[in-house]
Amino acid sequence: MLFLDDDQVRGLLPSPAEAVALMRETLLALADGSASVTPKSQVVHEEGGFANAMPAAWPERGLLGMKWVTVTPSNRERGREMIDGLMVLSAPDGSTRATLAAAELTALRTAAVSGASLALDDRPVTLLGTGVQARSHARVLEALGRGPLTVWGRRQEALDALSAWCAAHTPDLELRTTTDRAAALAGAGVIVSALPIGLDGHALAPEEVAADALLLPLDYASVAGAGIARTGTLVADDPVQFEALRPVKLGADYPSPTAATGDLLRDGRPEGLVIAQNLGSGLGDVVLADAAVRAAG
Repeated sequence: MLFLDDDQVRGLLPSPAEAVALMRETLLALADGSASVTPKSQVVHEEGGFANAMPAAWPERGLLGMKWVTVTPSNRERGREMIDGLMVLSAPDGSTRATLAAAELTALRTAAVSGASLALDDRPVTLLGTGVQARSHARVLEALGRGPLTVWGRRQEALDALSAWCAAHTPDLELRTTTDRAAALAGAGVIVSALPIGLDGHALAPEEVAADALLLPLDYASVAGAGIARTGTLVADDPVQFEALRPVKLGADYPSPTAATGDLLRDGRPEGLVIAQNLGSGLGDVVLADAAVRAAG
């Protein structure tokens, strides 16, 4: 049985632009029901920490697999990554094709879903947060030619580290950084939020963003809270999963999505504010894992 560690996965994953195209196909499949995906099942293993099982199948493409992902906040104190996981990819006959470390795969999948969603709006992007997803999104935005990217962070040293990383890894992307959130949001057409899930005190007020902005939250309701979600059109990568997780992850008062992100990609976006929640579908992980395993031969 093939096993690929993160270093190997990094070298075998499709390019950011190819990953965006694959995630567009994935979002369309989630919208039209051609894939079989169940809501994430969750166990809690420490205060604020949890683990999810994320199975998915795409029968017409012969894809079947599951990601096991763990979120361990106490790892921050140990100087270790907070998120880890393992991908299991099966053949159509049920036999195991491969297992893959999931960190690199997850980072690319998340940013590539944002990249696919950018077809809904061609304006400049502001990203809130300086973690792994800031780097993954920088790669995707550079590949799509979607600069400049404005990044807001609370700590100047984190922004400086991101600037140094981008200078080395995404030299063709114009990066702007600031610790002033209001300045980062001013005039932003697209806002990607990548703060810790469950963070308090950072929810956007409607008056802080353009009335026709596109919000792409990666952090559930930390930034795109219930208040602003009620003022626009709310969609989700996987509406069935979103509805199952909504009371626990976003709150019982959070509105339900009216459509899938793939519906808007197919039919066009409505006027006004649009919030496209990216909860992270296991189908995207399966699609990218399949691409990596194929590349491995």
